[in-house]
Amino acid sequence: MIYETAEDWRAAPRKRVLLFAMSGLGKTHVSQALRDGGDWFHYSIDYRIGTRYMGEYIADNAKAHAMQVPFLRDLLMSDSIYIGSNITFHNLTPVSSYLGKPGDTAKGGLPWEEYTRRQDQFREAEIKALLDTGYFIDRAERLYGYPHFICDTGGSICEWVDPDDPEDRVMQALSEACLMIWIKGTEAHTEELIRRFDRAPKPMAYQPAFLARVWDEYLATKGIAADKVDPDAFIRWTYAQALAHRQPRYQAMADRWGLTIDAGDMAGVRDEAGFIDLVAHALETR
Repeated sequence: MIYETAEDWRAAPRKRVLLFAMSGLGKTHVSQALRDGGDWFHYSIDYRIGTRYMGEYIADNAKAHAMQVPFLRDLLMSDSIYIGSNITFHNLTPVSSYLGKPGDTAKGGLPWEEYTRRQDQFREAEIKALLDTGYFIDRAERLYGYPHFICDTGGSICEWVDPDDPEDRVMQALSEACLMIWIKGTEAHTEELIRRFDRAPKPMAYQPAFLARVWDEYLATKGIAADKVDPDAFIRWTYAQALAHRQPRYQAMADRWGLTIDAGDMAGVRDEAGFIDLVAHALETR
């Protein structure tokens, strides 16, 4: 780790941190609290994905839908209107909407082949965005004068890396650039995440082998054809399994490459001083 002791961390003139965890456990909350203090650059992986690496896919998908409406088609073909996504740190809906859900197209689903194609696009985009971290550390200081840097990752980071491989290129690059911190939730957090997801299921990215397994299991268990699957029902059924699948992967990332901080403790962070103290304590007690 780039900071081996609490003293190293406190004394560092340039603090560089990467947070990873399931969505909903406080990564963005902490990142915004630090950014609001004025000295921290907030690098959002999901924002980078949506603007740099998938922006054209997202816009083209919206245009394809608009082309099905004669009135909008005529305006597009004559360059009379512009269609684009309005992605912000607080609104990443265009990315998840593009990812979509597999199943019955009459219920808003995507055919399996198209769905998995978009999953592959997202995987490539997220890996590229993660590998851009070092570039943004340099850019944040050189261009904007920020001394400190926090990388706010997406929940699917653990799907694309092998935390047990000491030569994994993504993990190597990230750990050389940042102090990697896992925000670890409790069983109560997991239950709340499941309840929240059940109320408003949203598209996710999955490791290909995991996704193929749960899809086949769902079709067999429900005795249903792929094109008749209720998209929301499938992703609700999959979510708890996805959490269980990711937990040991996050754990392995933290054990080999970084630190673990409980989500309850991280939720109490309100400013830079509180964050620095919390990380120092984690370094002292690891």
